Amino acid sequence: MKILNANQIREADMATIKSQDITSIQLMERVGGLCFNWIDTYLKSSQVHISIFCGVGNNGGDGLVIARKLIQQGYTVSCYVVNFSERKTEEFSHNYNLLKELGAEPLEINSEKDFPTISKDDFIIDAIFGIGLTRSILGFTADLIRLLNMSKAYILAIDIPSGLYLEKSNSKSDSVIKATHTITFQTPKLPFLIPENKIESWEVLDISLAEGFLKIVECDYQTIEAGFVSEILNQRKKFSHKGTYGHSLIMGGSYGKIGAVVLAAKSALKSGSGLVTSYIPKCGYEVHQVAIPEIMVEVDADTNLEFFNYKSNPNVIGIGPGMGTSEKTIKGFTKFLDENELPLVIDADAINIISRNRELILKIPRGSVLTPHPKELERLIGVWKNDFDKIEKAKEFSTNYNLILVVKGAHTMIVDRDKLYFNCTGNTALATAGSGDVLMGIITGLLAQNYTSVNATILGVYLHGLSADLGLKKESVETFTASNILDYLGMAFKSLREHEVLPQV
Repeated sequence: MKILNANQIREADMATIKSQDITSIQLMERVGGLCFNWIDTYLKSSQVHISIFCGVGNNGGDGLVIARKLIQQGYTVSCYVVNFSERKTEEFSHNYNLLKELGAEPLEINSEKDFPTISKDDFIIDAIFGIGLTRSILGFTADLIRLLNMSKAYILAIDIPSGLYLEKSNSKSDSVIKATHTITFQTPKLPFLIPENKIESWEVLDISLAEGFLKIVECDYQTIEAGFVSEILNQRKKFSHKGTYGHSLIMGGSYGKIGAVVLAAKSALKSGSGLVTSYIPKCGYEVHQVAIPEIMVEVDADTNLEFFNYKSNPNVIGIGPGMGTSEKTIKGFTKFLDENELPLVIDADAINIISRNRELILKIPRGSVLTPHPKELERLIGVWKNDFDKIEKAKEFSTNYNLILVVKGAHTMIVDRDKLYFNCTGNTALATAGSGDVLMGIITGLLAQNYTSVNATILGVYLHGLSADLGLKKESVETFTASNILDYLGMAFKSLREHEVLPQV
């Protein structure tokens, strides 16, 4: 899904009004009706007390539509208008009058003395501020938001939690609604996807905005969804053979850390690479051969990588897991980069070496992929003030060096110069040792199969997360390990193929 900015959302609304020959009030009625349907399905006509807090803009207008429909359906509703401004939109005023005509005139909140008593058993609907907020919330409105947050009641935010900025950071503010769940309209919102806001639960409601506009509007940011990824996935041909699907070389490991290479190499193999070779220190030879008999092994010095003089003929190299940062390894890695022309997937200690020796960045082949965890990313691009600043620094790094960055997290972010892709698969089961080694191996194996760098990365990140999602049908987040990702990777591929109903060969 495309991630629209505030101007594009307003343009989408206007395009919808024009192309569908409706008024803004009719569009608001549609939106409020869809929200009501969601709430009615969730509550199942229970007798819970519903408190709706509406601002005086169009987000508040949506709230008034919801209030009217809930009252008409027989729910117990208290509707409040938060008068933070004397300026009320036409759509708000229209729906305010409809509630009055229904005999359910909202209660006014003009100061702290008007605050209602909120029970933890209430169902709260937040429709105070929408996506247009760009300034800090002050006065009694800020106090009201803090009161709602302290209530411990279920809070449903409409479109965006009140107080949250759409296009800049305000994560340190204490006057942002801490929503239990958010239902947003048509497209995801950028603040939902970045760690600092800690938006735990949200979903997108399709409000039937103009399809023509949504197809042509240009967006640099988008989420990674099944339909998008299924178009990337290649179909295997009947007369192909192992050489058709490339040769991956995984380089890494050191004494006590051979397991990282085992995980990465097995992941490259299980992602479909026709051939896989591991290049490891001599001390890990027997362990690796026994662990994965399908993979060829070449060895370097005894306990660390030192010479990087592999003899195989790969078409892509994944490097870094468990590699260590000894002086001999750094020297050998530098010589390797001087001579290498193959695309790289760079992880772990290889990233740490590059971060400490910045001149090495220029030696990385263009279009290579780097997969840092947050601290490795910080060493690579510098300290950021907030997550919006992190995005800008990551884009600048990717653009300057023509490299792809995988910023791992709850919504792993793939940075391809100015283009950002946010993943929507995965869960906390992936917060386990070796998970990153598996991801690096999957991306390497896909690159070997002649996927473009960005497509291999998008597909790899999606499948990595989907494997964990499928795994939790049988495993728990506590017991799930990196090896379990590979246990469910086949199911992830199959699930993705079935989304497109591709024939299995």
